[in-house]
Amino acid sequence: MKFLFHFILVLFLIFSCKNKVEQKKNLVVPDTLKNSVEAAENKDHIKKAEHVGWVELKTLDSTFVYDIRYATTNNFVHKKMYSCGKCFLRKEVAFLLLKIQKKLLQKDMRLKLFDCYRPGKVQQELWKIMPNPSYVANPRKGSMHNRGVAVDLTIVDSAGNELDMGTNFDYFGKEAYHSYTNFPEKILKNRILLKSIMQQYGFEPIKSEWWHYSFRKKSFPLAQWEWECKSRKKKDMNKK
Repeated sequence: MKFLFHFILVLFLIFSCKNKVEQKKNLVVPDTLKNSVEAAENKDHIKKAEHVGWVELKTLDSTFVYDIRYATTNNFVHKKMYSCGKCFLRKEVAFLLLKIQKKLLQKDMRLKLFDCYRPGKVQQELWKIMPNPSYVANPRKGSMHNRGVAVDLTIVDSAGNELDMGTNFDYFGKEAYHSYTNFPEKILKNRILLKSIMQQYGFEPIKSEWWHYSFRKKSFPLAQWEWECKSRKKKDMNKK
């Protein structure tokens, strides 16, 4: 009798578990919930895919100097275009800048970045204000900045002072052209230093801006994604 009792108990447990599994299989997930979950997963997948092959320059080297102008009002549109200033680039481009930085550090100099990757949305806004392809690329074609392969930059000395290049960044006039030579020899040498070291590592200038260089040896698609800005103060408040 004792054996029979245990046998019946085992059979009961087996059928009970099987029934629960069948109920779980037949559980109907509401379409609204299912769609929202799928959308969230898809959004997360796209977000991760967008950042494949990209890198924030400061995560590779802490010696670069930054003055991301479109994250301030100190630019030709006098308007803050980025929520916060960050320098993202394609990995190949970022690693080339590391080599240039290493060369300059041997001379007690460093690179200072004004702009790096630029979202397509910002490109459209800049074009509305300055629809001149000599200075701002038409968003239909896209800028090399939108591809993450262009940088606006200069050189600073050991004290962080910018080398005199004759004009400010985003100066739209003949004095910013590479062909303009009516400057003191010191300024011309500074421009030659920047141009020569950038070209040595595959970056090419455009004729109208001494500060703009792009890597053209490899093709990259236009990008639209925007980086996230996280406030430390908000984080600290949440912790409290």
